[in-house]
Amino acid sequence: MISRLDRHLADWLGAWPPSAPLSVVGSIRRSTPGWDGNVHPAIGVGSPAGAVLSVPPPYGEEVAARAGEGLAALGPLVPALVGFGERGWFTATFRWSTAPAALPDAGVWKAADDASVPEWLRPFGGQVLVAEDPASGEHLAGVGVKRHDVHGHELSVVTAQAARGKGLARRLVAQAARRVLDEGAVPTYMHATSNAASAAVAEAAGFPDQGWTAFGVTERPRLP
Repeated sequence: MISRLDRHLADWLGAWPPSAPLSVVGSIRRSTPGWDGNVHPAIGVGSPAGAVLSVPPPYGEEVAARAGEGLAALGPLVPALVGFGERGWFTATFRWSTAPAALPDAGVWKAADDASVPEWLRPFGGQVLVAEDPASGEHLAGVGVKRHDVHGHELSVVTAQAARGKGLARRLVAQAARRVLDEGAVPTYMHATSNAASAAVAEAAGFPDQGWTAFGVTERPRLP
């Protein structure tokens, strides 16, 4: 049986599983707007069995011809190779869950354009998960959902400084993951490899580190 994760990666990247240590695929998904309405010109996922790097179709053959150089050497060159030389290259830990932690709910779902939703959550569209102080109504934390395709939804969580260290983020991530699974998709979660706090949230919410990575062209140009 093809798993939700396999279906998601095949759709999102254009091919999965990898057929080589580094498989390069030209996918129209890299030339069309993504979850946020912006083009994401190079995205990849790596597993212990290999990696797939997805680039726009016009650049597929050129980048594939250099796949033998390995991702560590090729990755930083990809932004320029696909016409986005002003941007950088990122690597992250890639996680997913089919069994979120059985933590109590911590937030309520609201339309992203609701007046009470903080500005950072609005670009996600659809519904977002929000935790507020029951006494003051102050925003404490939230989860946005990057709906990459019908098979995979990536979760992003932010907690206000004053509300950190209380287990709120892990409860929200687990709550959002359960909803994603109920909707028939697989919840995914990414974080910088150096972000120990985000890694701890993921582990506690039921997103184990299985040695997978995500990588690609950054969303924003480099700072001068």
